Amino acid sequence: MANYFTDNEDIKFHLNDERFKVILELREKDYTDNKAYPYAPDNFEDALDNCHQALSLIGELSAEILAPAATDTDRQGCKLENNVVSYATGTQEMINRLKQAELFGFTLPRKYGGLNFPMTVYMMAVEIVSRADASFMTLFGLQEISETIHLYASPELKDKYLPKMASGEYSGAMVLTEPEAGSDLQAIGLRATYDEKEECWFLNGVKHFISNGCGHVLLVLARSEQNVQGARGLSLFLYEKDENLLVRRLEDKLGIHGSPTCELQFKNCRAHLVGKRKRGLSRYVMSLMNGARLVVGAQSIGIALEAYNQSLQYARQRKQFGKSIIEFPPVLEMLTNMRVQIEAARSLMYEASLTVDVHHVYNSYGTKDKESAAKIKELNRFAGLLTPMVKYYASEMCNKVTYDAIQVFAGAGYMRDYEVERLYRDARITTIYEGTSQLQVVAAIGGITSGLFFKLLEIKISQSFPEAFNPLVEKIRECEKLLQQAVSSVKAKNDHLYLEYYARGLVDMATETLIAVLLLQNAIKSDHKFDIAKKFITDTFVRVKMLADKTINGDDLAIYECRRIIDSPI
Repeated sequence: MANYFTDNEDIKFHLNDERFKVILELREKDYTDNKAYPYAPDNFEDALDNCHQALSLIGELSAEILAPAATDTDRQGCKLENNVVSYATGTQEMINRLKQAELFGFTLPRKYGGLNFPMTVYMMAVEIVSRADASFMTLFGLQEISETIHLYASPELKDKYLPKMASGEYSGAMVLTEPEAGSDLQAIGLRATYDEKEECWFLNGVKHFISNGCGHVLLVLARSEQNVQGARGLSLFLYEKDENLLVRRLEDKLGIHGSPTCELQFKNCRAHLVGKRKRGLSRYVMSLMNGARLVVGAQSIGIALEAYNQSLQYARQRKQFGKSIIEFPPVLEMLTNMRVQIEAARSLMYEASLTVDVHHVYNSYGTKDKESAAKIKELNRFAGLLTPMVKYYASEMCNKVTYDAIQVFAGAGYMRDYEVERLYRDARITTIYEGTSQLQVVAAIGGITSGLFFKLLEIKISQSFPEAFNPLVEKIRECEKLLQQAVSSVKAKNDHLYLEYYARGLVDMATETLIAVLLLQNAIKSDHKFDIAKKFITDTFVRVKMLADKTINGDDLAIYECRRIIDSPI
């Protein structure tokens, strides 16, 4: 029987990370939860086995239910009739099966009917379902909505909504606008007003491009302070869908057709304030966005893996000039690069999610002394740097891998007879939603220019490596040196426009240098990982030298030359 977890050796490799011991022990309160919940684990081995069992069940359902229906789901799409959205047949079947298996509420505490799994295990589940059908991610992968309610909402709201979300009875949606750099926050199109007589908040306005906007529970970012400009005028609200919300239309999209993307009209919709006023964007949404970035990273890896697997199978079977096309070096190189980039993205992905998990358990369950507080603060800063890196690298990788997958199939890949054309279309959204690639660069560059990145890199690279690894360690050290020189060169200009112009190159250098270290750490435990690390580091060394040279020797007037080119008549 097909299973998208048990056939994925790389996910199982990362599930053996030693940090899970600390994460699970603290999250399970030293394994005392089984006094109140008999099915809770007794020890670390039991807890880890629970993770394996849940992922195996999701892997089975994804392979047996979701994946076979993915093509029909893509062509059938969602429907809107009388303000009611219906999912494609395969999507609804998967939702029903996950409800039966009690696999919603992945990270919620058992108090609310959740499974109490770490974020990293949840990301593994998201990757698995995305491999089967990327559009399902926006239904299964929006569980961080319930996590946000758990962290910030009142006890009354938690008790009312979280059990229903954990059981799968209620689905959720994020009605947010993460502003692009330099945009006018005042333009966010939802207004929240407080009615003194009713002692309640009411939402009015329109929101576009809302994934699963037909969900039962909506977390809504709205302007609550009409005379306050910028982020401080925004608050976060919880709204349970009723007759006052109109789904005006479903967007006609390039890909992920199984996911309903809605245009919503709010008309006097009664809502509950989540947390404190004026902190909607600055605290709650930015926290929520870190989880959303990881989810899209996991989705990207799932899409890319399926594209690679189908390309590999086709290349082995397709004969040209008397031999399989995989025997031709250009095709072999493409497939090798696809495989290396997927494992590279996965290493960064799980490094980031494990950092988020370690921060969460120390912050929620650890000691509160001064030393611990400093450690928690540092982990939070590392998480804030890593999550945009993951979203940026994984989504860009996904688009490149699916692009190359069609190239492997050649003309056949351009046809709808094969699934790679759907994967290519599904991939395109990953660099756009939950913050474009350009916005992820903006989010990551500060941690690089401030020196935070180099602190994290030094922690990772200063560990002891086998002597045979020394040539690769030296190449990474040279990449680090080149990046430092490039950062110093840009900072010396003291020109914000110049920094923005070269920011993407700096983030590329930093991200790939960090991944190189992570892959080398993995190589200590695996000969296969050593091969992956050697290939990645060799290629990264060349790219970093090129990007560093471009940055260090860059022309101050380059951005103005770009404007002249654009402004000249065609």
